[in-house]
Amino acid sequence: MTLTRRGFGGLSLGAAAWAAAPRGLRAAPGEEIVRAHGGSLVGALRYPPDFPHFGYVNPEAPKGGRARIATQSNFDSFNPFIVRGDTPTGIGLLFDTLMESSLDEGSTQYGLIAEWYEHPRNHGWVAFRIRDEARFQDGRPITPEDVVWTFNTLVDKGSPFYRFYYQNVVDVRDMGDNVVRFDFDQTGNRELPHIMGQLAVLPKHWWAERDFEAGGLERPLGSGAYRIGAFEVARFIEYERVEDYWAKDLPVKRGKDNFDRLRYEIFLDASAALDAFRGGLVDFRAEFSAQNWAERFNFSAVRDGRVIREEVEVKGPKRVQYLAMNLRRPKFQDRRTREALELAFDFEWSNRTIYFEQYARPYSFFQGTEDLTPSGPPDAAELALLEPWRGQIPDEVFGEPHRPPVSDGSGRDRRLLRRAAQLLEEAGWRPRGDGVLIDADGEPFEIEFLSAQDAQERVIGPYLRNLETLGVRARFRLVDAPQYIRRVSQDPEFDFDMIIWGVGNSDSPGNEQREFWSTESAGRMGSRNVGGVADPAVDALIDRIIFAEDRASLAAACRALDRVLTWNRYGIMQLYTPFERIAWWDMFGRPDPLPERSIGFPTVWWLDDARAAALGNRS
Repeated sequence: MTLTRRGFGGLSLGAAAWAAAPRGLRAAPGEEIVRAHGGSLVGALRYPPDFPHFGYVNPEAPKGGRARIATQSNFDSFNPFIVRGDTPTGIGLLFDTLMESSLDEGSTQYGLIAEWYEHPRNHGWVAFRIRDEARFQDGRPITPEDVVWTFNTLVDKGSPFYRFYYQNVVDVRDMGDNVVRFDFDQTGNRELPHIMGQLAVLPKHWWAERDFEAGGLERPLGSGAYRIGAFEVARFIEYERVEDYWAKDLPVKRGKDNFDRLRYEIFLDASAALDAFRGGLVDFRAEFSAQNWAERFNFSAVRDGRVIREEVEVKGPKRVQYLAMNLRRPKFQDRRTREALELAFDFEWSNRTIYFEQYARPYSFFQGTEDLTPSGPPDAAELALLEPWRGQIPDEVFGEPHRPPVSDGSGRDRRLLRRAAQLLEEAGWRPRGDGVLIDADGEPFEIEFLSAQDAQERVIGPYLRNLETLGVRARFRLVDAPQYIRRVSQDPEFDFDMIIWGVGNSDSPGNEQREFWSTESAGRMGSRNVGGVADPAVDALIDRIIFAEDRASLAAACRALDRVLTWNRYGIMQLYTPFERIAWWDMFGRPDPLPERSIGFPTVWWLDDARAAALGNRS
């Protein structure tokens, strides 16, 4: 990483080069500029400017072969940047980004389309130099003009997410010399340069004669290592490796993208997808069902070694799964009601009886990041952020961190259910003659638990029975995936009561917290704030995260936010997976060890011809 002071000579633009600098690229007099081949939000870069390849790849991995993976996602569009339509699993393979994320470092990325990037110390703007060799798949060069067009098109015509996510970007300009610059409306947002590095660059010339908002199944032009090959809606899609891929010899791409074809087989039924893997019609499977892992991975191919199963520990933040209540609905707006609903969920019984002790229960939305997770009462830095909200946030926020209730594991802990009944009474719910709770207007307390996965009924059923015991009329509603998506994220009325939802944080939280929890996102279709959290204290703490000056300030703001979210019980903590469950037919090679923060499939795995030949008949 190089620090320069433009106009003062040094390692960047010296006095002689100053006059020749592209218009607008000059920094303010005395402004300190950081220019680097990569950037990290959590510490020093692991890889120097001249690194040959990432440490978690085999740079000599052979190219060739096919990998087949099951998916339950059907598709009717190849444009993942708009709301309209459903896009296939793997569509991101087509599009390169300005920077490439590292799989063995948290919140760290290195130049892909961009040769380098630079920004001032106050993070008021960021500039990227586009590599001269960067190309789209038709051979046309990737230019700053494409970057400018991509950004403006995503904001103007793309999913509402982009307008929200890029709201602090006020200008994007072609600066000449293959440099593009993004200007921000505020300084101090450390994450914005990083976010802009994640921008996928689209070809302006290809879209010039097409309607960006139309969707459809015309194969789009990309710049990535794969293009769309054969496909059949509701059956499969194949991605073909681009032989003359422009970036294949870059350090960030060596040893990656090794399969000639990646084929995603579509199964609308989860059980059928597993059967296809067991029958040898699918080559690799990441298993998300504890029951399947315990009961359905003892078939003959596993016993004789033709199928390998492994539990892989992955470092870093955990994806937290929780029960999301639609807080927009009056019945969920009293915190005592939400606490009662939390008390009715018996994790200990579920984990032993249903999950085969394969899960852990989260207590923080930042689970897996030690310095972001509250421990003990708030420290001085947290108190400075929380005190202005005293009286508007729960008093418990100022004490020990929230911890989910621990049951006796019976599935019907009488102590917890008695406390839940008491809280519901305090919240104004009264039983009518048949025992069903009603509010002050005589409306019954009803909860419909919406899902697109039939396997969730087994998980949620015991919880709903506990709610019935309390007098809540609770039922499980199974719908197909398109209807689920419409009701949860495309209906302006947000037509659901409760769902299973998840949130995945990074090592360096930032702008995405607005998408997860802010008042603005609560009313926006398609946002990740499905529960509809709308809390001014939460909004203020999110801003403190986004504009944190250093790691210590960021960590304090995250801990304060977590206390407010969890003590308000805006979601009922359900579970997280301490490890990844993967299984594959023994036909692949892979790096040893795997990347610290990912299983890396299919990105850094490859076909091993000898192993594949030795497999023989898979039936």
